[in-house]
Amino acid sequence: MPQPQDIQHFQFLRNKYGPELLLDVGRVESLQNFVLDQTPHTLAFYDILFVTHGSGTFSLDQVQHDLQPGKIIFTTPGQVRRWQTISPVQGYTLFFEEGFTTAFFNDPLFLHRFEFFHNQARPNALCTSAAEFQQLTQHLEAIEQEFRHLQNDSPHMIRALFYQMLVWLNRLYAQQHRTVADTEGNHLIYSFRKLLEAHFRQHHQVQEYADLLHITPVQLNEMTRRYFGTTASSLIKGRLLLEAKRELLYTSKTVAEIAFSLHFSDTANFNRFFRSGTGLTPKSYREQSAAHA
Repeated sequence: MPQPQDIQHFQFLRNKYGPELLLDVGRVESLQNFVLDQTPHTLAFYDILFVTHGSGTFSLDQVQHDLQPGKIIFTTPGQVRRWQTISPVQGYTLFFEEGFTTAFFNDPLFLHRFEFFHNQARPNALCTSAAEFQQLTQHLEAIEQEFRHLQNDSPHMIRALFYQMLVWLNRLYAQQHRTVADTEGNHLIYSFRKLLEAHFRQHHQVQEYADLLHITPVQLNEMTRRYFGTTASSLIKGRLLLEAKRELLYTSKTVAEIAFSLHFSDTANFNRFFRSGTGLTPKSYREQSAAHA
């Protein structure tokens, strides 16, 4: 059976407006060649998709979301995306690098405070009412207008509009998915999310993250249950399993190479871990997924 090929990875076009503006607004209809390609790909930046017209599906790490007017879909860097359109899709895409926020807000946890990013336990999408969606698109058009007529103070206006939009989206998301809307709560839980994303390959144990946060494993588990509805161990295992699936499906690495890249002691240990989470061996998962595709 042929091995999967490495998928395309898109970088942010950093020189379009200069180093200060690592953010942009685009119209989906102007990216139709990209949308119609319908091949799996990943982004090196964050993206928020606002659908105004069209139908089909949009998958993130094999979780499918229906494309319909008023739908908002959030992409975190590294997620595997795939368009499957039925009718032409129109809308807005707001994409940005993390440096756009950290340089201004001086908060390395800024993007980890919002429920729709870096959150494997929650959906990556939001459905809005016509009135809510109209207000959001008006904000997008205001940002778009600033880009069309850049002035010395435009970066400040764009950041203000962008920050207001993120907070509003977080409130809508929390209301719809029954999550915590507070972004100024216990900073340790946001630190854990950031540490997990940075170190999941090397650190597989709750104790290791508790040590990095200078708390006990019991305290860490209490926080994750409160904010995410599950244990820290489940979140760590879930992140490892997600990455293992990505590499099995979208890279040409062998099972042994994937086990090594995820810092398992040996291939047999990785096989046991993967089977406990999926019911399949890594080899069987890859073969069944390829046959289904």
